Amino acid sequence: MSIPPTSVRIGVIGFGQWGPNHVRNFSLLDGCEVVRICDASDQRLQSAQKFLRGVAVTKNAADITGAADIDAVIVATPTSTHFALVKAALEAGKDVLCEKPLAQTSAQCRELADLAARHGRILMVGHVFLYNPGVLHLKTDLDRGELGRVYYMDAVRTNLGPVRKDVGAIFDLASHDISIFNFLLNALPVEVSATGNSVLQAGIEDVGFLTLYYPGNVVCHAHASWLNPRKVRLLTIVGDHKMAVWDDMNNLEAVRYYDKGVTADHYTSFGEFHMILRDGQITIPKVKMFEPLQKQDAEFIACLRARIQPAADARCGLAVVLVMEAAMESYRNHGRAAKVAPV
Repeated sequence: MSIPPTSVRIGVIGFGQWGPNHVRNFSLLDGCEVVRICDASDQRLQSAQKFLRGVAVTKNAADITGAADIDAVIVATPTSTHFALVKAALEAGKDVLCEKPLAQTSAQCRELADLAARHGRILMVGHVFLYNPGVLHLKTDLDRGELGRVYYMDAVRTNLGPVRKDVGAIFDLASHDISIFNFLLNALPVEVSATGNSVLQAGIEDVGFLTLYYPGNVVCHAHASWLNPRKVRLLTIVGDHKMAVWDDMNNLEAVRYYDKGVTADHYTSFGEFHMILRDGQITIPKVKMFEPLQKQDAEFIACLRARIQPAADARCGLAVVLVMEAAMESYRNHGRAAKVAPV
Protein backbone atom coordinates (compact mmCIF):
# COMPACT_ATOMS: atom_id res chain seq x y z
CA MET A 1 0.00 0.00 0.00
CA SER A 2 1.36 3.42 -0.93
CA ILE A 3 0.61 6.54 1.09
CA PRO A 4 -1.47 9.14 -0.75
CA PRO A 5 0.53 12.33 -1.40
CA THR A 6 -2.07 14.62 0.12
CA SER A 7 -3.83 12.65 2.84
CA VAL A 8 -3.02 9.93 5.34
CA ARG A 9 -6.14 8.15 6.54
CA ILE A 10 -5.86 7.05 10.16
CA GLY A 11 -7.73 4.42 12.15
CA VAL A 12 -7.45 4.46 15.94
CA ILE A 13 -8.04 1.33 18.03
CA GLY A 14 -8.64 2.23 21.68
CA PHE A 15 -10.23 5.43 22.95
CA GLY A 16 -9.26 5.19 26.61
CA GLN A 17 -6.27 6.99 28.14
CA TRP A 18 -4.10 7.67 25.07
CA GLY A 19 -6.49 7.25 22.17
CA PRO A 20 -8.12 10.70 22.50
CA ASN A 21 -4.70 12.36 22.51
CA HIS A 22 -3.72 10.59 19.30
CA VAL A 23 -7.04 11.52 17.68
CA ARG A 24 -6.46 15.15 18.59
CA ASN A 25 -2.89 15.18 17.29
CA PHE A 26 -3.57 13.48 13.99
CA SER A 27 -6.66 15.61 13.39
CA LEU A 28 -4.51 18.73 13.73
CA LEU A 29 -1.72 17.54 11.43
CA ASP A 30 -1.88 18.76 7.84
CA GLY A 31 -2.63 15.99 5.40
CA CYS A 32 -4.06 13.64 8.03
CA GLU A 33 -7.59 12.46 8.62
CA VAL A 34 -8.88 10.21 11.41
CA VAL A 35 -11.58 8.27 9.60
CA ARG A 36 -12.53 5.55 12.09
CA ILE A 37 -12.25 4.84 15.83
CA CYS A 38 -12.67 1.47 17.52
CA ASP A 39 -13.37 0.74 21.16
CA ALA A 40 -15.19 -1.96 23.14
CA SER A 41 -17.18 0.60 25.15
CA ASP A 42 -20.38 2.20 23.80
CA GLN A 43 -19.82 5.14 26.13
CA ARG A 44 -16.34 5.74 24.80
CA LEU A 45 -17.53 5.51 21.21
CA GLN A 46 -20.19 8.12 21.95
CA SER A 47 -17.46 10.31 23.46
CA ALA A 48 -15.37 9.77 20.34
CA GLN A 49 -18.17 11.00 18.10
CA LYS A 50 -18.56 14.10 20.23
CA PHE A 51 -14.79 14.58 20.31
CA LEU A 52 -14.49 14.38 16.50
CA ARG A 53 -17.65 15.22 14.64
CA GLY A 54 -18.49 12.92 11.76
CA VAL A 55 -15.95 10.19 12.59
CA ALA A 56 -17.08 6.61 12.02
CA VAL A 57 -16.99 4.29 15.06
CA THR A 58 -16.94 0.54 15.47
CA LYS A 59 -16.51 -2.18 18.07
CA ASN A 60 -14.79 -4.50 15.60
CA ALA A 61 -11.03 -3.95 15.29
CA ALA A 62 -11.05 -5.69 11.89
CA ASP A 63 -13.04 -2.72 10.56
CA ILE A 64 -9.80 -0.79 10.99
CA THR A 65 -6.97 -3.31 10.57
CA GLY A 66 -8.45 -4.70 7.35
CA ALA A 67 -10.18 -1.61 5.95
CA ALA A 68 -9.29 -0.53 2.41
CA ASP A 69 -9.89 3.15 3.25
CA ILE A 70 -7.28 3.26 6.05
CA ASP A 71 -3.54 3.74 5.52
CA ALA A 72 -2.22 3.63 9.09
CA VAL A 73 -3.40 2.13 12.38
CA ILE A 74 -2.88 3.48 15.89
CA VAL A 75 -3.04 0.79 18.60
CA ALA A 76 -3.81 2.30 22.01
CA THR A 77 -5.19 -0.72 23.82
CA PRO A 78 -4.05 -2.89 26.78
CA THR A 79 -0.68 -4.61 26.32
CA SER A 80 -2.20 -8.09 26.08
CA THR A 81 -4.00 -7.12 22.85
CA HIS A 82 -1.05 -5.49 21.06
CA PHE A 83 0.39 -8.52 19.30
CA ALA A 84 -2.79 -9.68 17.58
CA LEU A 85 -3.87 -6.19 16.55
CA VAL A 86 -0.48 -5.10 15.22
CA LYS A 87 -0.01 -8.39 13.37
CA ALA A 88 -3.42 -8.10 11.70
CA ALA A 89 -2.71 -4.52 10.62
CA LEU A 90 0.74 -5.34 9.22
CA GLU A 91 -0.55 -8.37 7.32
CA ALA A 92 -3.20 -6.10 5.78
CA GLY A 93 -0.47 -3.75 4.56
CA LYS A 94 -0.95 -0.97 7.11
CA ASP A 95 1.70 1.14 8.81
CA VAL A 96 1.32 0.98 12.60
CA LEU A 97 1.99 3.10 15.66
CA CYS A 98 1.56 0.96 18.77
CA GLU A 99 1.68 2.16 22.36
CA LYS A 100 4.45 0.70 24.50
CA PRO A 101 5.33 -2.01 25.15
CA LEU A 102 5.12 -3.39 21.62
CA ALA A 103 4.06 -6.80 22.92
CA GLN A 104 4.15 -9.00 26.01
CA THR A 105 7.17 -11.05 24.99
CA SER A 106 10.35 -10.52 23.01
CA ALA A 107 9.37 -13.42 20.73
CA GLN A 108 6.18 -11.57 19.79
CA CYS A 109 8.11 -8.32 19.31
CA ARG A 110 10.64 -10.05 17.06
CA GLU A 111 7.87 -11.59 14.98
CA LEU A 112 6.21 -8.20 14.52
CA ALA A 113 9.50 -6.51 13.64
CA ASP A 114 10.28 -9.20 11.04
CA LEU A 115 6.74 -8.99 9.67
CA ALA A 116 6.96 -5.22 9.26
CA ALA A 117 10.30 -5.58 7.46
CA ARG A 118 8.98 -8.24 5.07
CA HIS A 119 5.94 -6.14 4.16
CA GLY A 120 7.92 -2.91 3.92
CA ARG A 121 5.78 -1.29 6.62
CA ILE A 122 6.60 1.34 9.23
CA LEU A 123 6.14 -0.02 12.76
CA MET A 124 6.62 2.60 15.44
CA VAL A 125 6.40 2.04 19.21
CA GLY A 126 5.07 4.74 21.54
CA HIS A 127 8.21 5.23 23.61
CA VAL A 128 7.20 8.85 23.94
CA PHE A 129 10.14 9.93 26.12
CA LEU A 130 12.43 9.60 23.10
CA TYR A 131 10.58 12.71 21.89
CA ASN A 132 10.73 14.62 25.17
CA PRO A 133 12.50 18.01 24.84
CA GLY A 134 14.58 17.44 27.99
CA VAL A 135 15.72 13.99 26.92
CA LEU A 136 16.55 15.21 23.41
CA HIS A 137 18.57 18.09 24.88
CA LEU A 138 20.54 15.66 27.05
CA LYS A 139 21.08 13.32 24.09
CA THR A 140 22.61 16.11 22.00
CA ASP A 141 24.99 17.15 24.76
CA LEU A 142 25.96 13.58 25.66
CA ASP A 143 26.75 12.79 22.04
CA ARG A 144 29.11 15.75 21.82
CA GLY A 145 30.82 14.89 25.11
CA GLU A 146 29.58 17.76 27.28
CA LEU A 147 29.42 15.55 30.39
CA GLY A 148 32.55 13.60 29.57
CA ARG A 149 32.63 9.91 30.31
CA VAL A 150 29.34 8.78 31.87
CA TYR A 151 29.74 6.97 35.18
CA TYR A 152 26.11 6.24 36.03
CA MET A 153 22.48 7.29 35.64
CA ASP A 154 19.75 7.22 38.25
CA ALA A 155 16.02 7.49 37.43
CA VAL A 156 13.02 7.87 39.75
CA ARG A 157 9.49 7.43 38.41
CA THR A 158 6.89 7.28 41.18
CA ASN A 159 3.30 8.28 41.84
CA LEU A 160 0.16 7.10 43.63
CA GLY A 161 -1.47 5.21 40.77
CA PRO A 162 -2.65 4.51 38.23
CA VAL A 163 -2.65 0.87 39.31
CA ARG A 164 -2.85 -1.55 36.39
CA LYS A 165 -4.07 -5.12 36.25
CA ASP A 166 -2.38 -6.37 33.08
CA VAL A 167 1.26 -5.55 33.85
CA GLY A 168 3.25 -4.48 36.91
CA ALA A 169 5.23 -1.35 37.67
CA ILE A 170 8.37 -2.66 35.95
CA PHE A 171 6.65 -3.19 32.59
CA ASP A 172 4.44 -0.11 32.95
CA LEU A 173 6.81 2.48 34.44
CA ALA A 174 10.40 1.24 34.32
CA SER A 175 10.03 0.59 30.61
CA HIS A 176 10.11 4.38 30.12
CA ASP A 177 13.45 4.69 31.87
CA ILE A 178 14.88 1.65 30.09
CA SER A 179 14.02 3.27 26.75
CA ILE A 180 15.67 6.51 27.92
CA PHE A 181 18.83 4.75 29.13
CA ASN A 182 19.13 2.80 25.85
CA PHE A 183 18.55 5.97 23.82
CA LEU A 184 21.01 8.17 25.71
CA LEU A 185 23.74 5.53 25.81
CA ASN A 186 22.98 4.11 22.36
CA ALA A 187 23.37 0.65 23.83
CA LEU A 188 21.61 -2.21 25.61
CA PRO A 189 22.56 -3.37 29.10
CA VAL A 190 24.51 -6.58 29.36
CA GLU A 191 22.65 -7.74 32.46
CA VAL A 192 19.98 -6.57 34.89
CA SER A 193 19.12 -7.19 38.51
CA ALA A 194 15.70 -6.31 39.90
CA THR A 195 13.88 -6.47 43.19
CA GLY A 196 10.55 -5.11 44.38
CA ASN A 197 7.27 -6.15 45.95
CA SER A 198 3.68 -7.06 45.12
CA VAL A 199 1.36 -5.59 47.72
CA LEU A 200 -1.96 -4.64 46.16
CA GLN A 201 -2.30 -7.56 43.72
CA ALA A 202 -0.64 -10.95 43.92
CA GLY A 203 1.94 -11.44 41.18
CA ILE A 204 1.84 -7.83 39.97
CA GLU A 205 4.65 -5.72 41.39
CA ASP A 206 3.75 -2.26 42.71
CA VAL A 207 7.36 -1.19 43.12
CA GLY A 208 10.53 -2.16 41.33
CA PHE A 209 14.22 -1.35 41.80
CA LEU A 210 16.35 -2.11 38.74
CA THR A 211 20.11 -2.01 38.31
CA LEU A 212 21.28 -2.19 34.71
CA TYR A 213 24.88 -2.80 33.66
CA TYR A 214 25.79 -1.24 30.31
CA PRO A 215 28.95 -1.62 28.22
CA GLY A 216 31.80 0.69 29.14
CA ASN A 217 31.31 0.15 32.89
CA VAL A 218 28.20 2.36 32.97
CA VAL A 219 25.62 1.44 35.60
CA CYS A 220 22.02 2.70 35.58
CA HIS A 221 19.41 2.49 38.31
CA ALA A 222 15.63 2.88 38.09
CA HIS A 223 13.09 3.18 40.89
CA ALA A 224 9.53 2.67 39.62
CA SER A 225 6.40 2.65 41.76
CA TRP A 226 2.71 3.44 41.54
CA LEU A 227 2.44 3.11 45.31
CA ASN A 228 4.17 6.32 46.40
CA PRO A 229 2.89 9.60 47.88
CA ARG A 230 4.83 11.82 45.45
CA LYS A 231 4.78 12.10 41.68
CA VAL A 232 8.44 12.21 40.68
CA ARG A 233 9.98 12.07 37.21
CA LEU A 234 13.69 12.61 37.74
CA LEU A 235 16.87 11.55 35.97
CA THR A 236 20.42 12.18 37.23
CA ILE A 237 23.43 11.67 34.98
CA VAL A 238 26.92 11.70 36.47
CA GLY A 239 29.90 12.18 34.17
CA ASP A 240 33.56 12.81 34.85
CA HIS A 241 33.30 16.34 33.43
CA LYS A 242 29.82 17.48 34.43
CA MET A 243 26.65 16.19 36.04
CA ALA A 244 23.08 16.73 34.87
CA VAL A 245 19.58 16.52 36.34
CA TRP A 246 16.42 16.34 34.26
CA ASP A 247 13.17 17.03 36.12
CA ASP A 248 10.21 16.26 33.88
CA MET A 249 7.86 17.89 36.40
CA ASN A 250 9.60 21.26 35.99
CA ASN A 251 8.57 22.88 32.70
CA LEU A 252 10.50 26.09 33.39
CA GLU A 253 13.87 24.60 34.31
CA ALA A 254 13.71 21.02 33.05
CA VAL A 255 17.48 20.50 32.74
CA ARG A 256 20.30 21.62 35.00
CA TYR A 257 24.02 21.08 34.49
CA TYR A 258 26.35 20.97 37.47
CA ASP A 259 30.03 21.75 36.95
CA LYS A 260 30.93 19.30 39.68
CA GLY A 261 33.28 16.37 39.83
CA VAL A 262 35.96 14.45 41.65
CA THR A 263 39.57 14.19 40.53
CA ALA A 264 42.65 12.57 42.03
CA ASP A 265 45.34 15.01 43.11
CA HIS A 266 48.92 14.55 41.92
CA TYR A 267 50.94 12.59 44.43
CA THR A 268 54.32 10.94 44.83
CA SER A 269 53.36 8.22 47.30
CA PHE A 270 50.25 6.35 48.39
CA GLY A 271 50.15 8.27 51.64
CA GLU A 272 49.81 11.56 49.75
CA PHE A 273 46.87 10.40 47.66
CA HIS A 274 43.60 12.26 48.09
CA MET A 275 40.63 13.36 46.06
CA ILE A 276 39.79 16.91 45.03
CA LEU A 277 36.11 17.87 44.86
CA ARG A 278 35.26 20.35 42.14
CA ASP A 279 32.18 22.43 42.88
CA GLY A 280 31.52 24.88 40.05
CA GLN A 281 28.58 26.71 38.59
CA ILE A 282 25.07 25.45 37.94
CA THR A 283 23.87 26.09 34.39
CA ILE A 284 20.22 26.06 33.38
CA PRO A 285 20.03 25.83 29.58
CA LYS A 286 17.10 27.12 27.60
CA VAL A 287 15.12 24.07 26.52
CA LYS A 288 12.45 24.70 23.93
CA MET A 289 9.33 22.99 25.24
CA PHE A 290 6.85 21.08 23.11
CA GLU A 291 4.41 18.23 23.60
CA PRO A 292 6.32 14.94 23.21
CA LEU A 293 3.29 12.96 22.00
CA GLN A 294 2.59 15.57 19.35
CA LYS A 295 6.20 15.39 18.14
CA GLN A 296 6.05 11.59 18.15
CA ASP A 297 2.84 11.50 16.11
CA ALA A 298 4.20 14.07 13.66
CA GLU A 299 7.34 11.95 13.17
CA PHE A 300 5.17 8.91 12.49
CA ILE A 301 3.48 10.70 9.60
CA ALA A 302 6.80 12.09 8.33
CA CYS A 303 8.28 8.58 8.33
CA LEU A 304 5.25 7.23 6.46
CA ARG A 305 5.70 9.82 3.73
CA ALA A 306 9.50 9.41 3.47
CA ARG A 307 9.38 5.62 4.06
CA ILE A 308 12.11 5.79 6.69
CA GLN A 309 12.25 4.21 10.13
CA PRO A 310 11.55 6.35 13.23
CA ALA A 311 13.82 6.55 16.26
CA ALA A 312 11.35 4.43 18.23
CA ASP A 313 11.07 1.68 15.64
CA ALA A 314 10.21 -1.99 16.11
CA ARG A 315 13.80 -2.94 17.03
CA CYS A 316 13.80 -0.23 19.69
CA GLY A 317 10.59 -1.71 21.10
CA LEU A 318 12.08 -5.20 20.99
CA ALA A 319 15.19 -4.02 22.86
CA VAL A 320 13.12 -2.58 25.70
CA VAL A 321 11.10 -5.78 26.08
CA LEU A 322 14.29 -7.87 26.10
CA VAL A 323 15.57 -5.79 29.01
CA MET A 324 12.26 -6.05 30.85
CA GLU A 325 12.19 -9.81 30.41
CA ALA A 326 15.65 -10.04 31.98
CA ALA A 327 14.47 -7.73 34.78
CA MET A 328 11.44 -9.92 35.49
CA GLU A 329 13.61 -13.04 35.47
CA SER A 330 15.83 -11.39 38.06
CA TYR A 331 12.81 -10.22 40.05
CA ARG A 332 11.47 -13.77 40.25
CA ASN A 333 14.93 -14.93 41.41
CA HIS A 334 15.09 -12.35 44.22
CA GLY A 335 17.50 -10.01 42.47
CA ARG A 336 19.94 -12.48 40.96
CA ALA A 337 21.41 -10.80 37.86
CA ALA A 338 20.00 -11.96 34.51
CA LYS A 339 21.64 -11.63 31.12
CA VAL A 340 19.94 -9.51 28.44
CA ALA A 341 19.45 -11.41 25.17
CA PRO A 342 20.78 -9.70 22.02
CA VAL A 343 18.41 -7.94 19.64
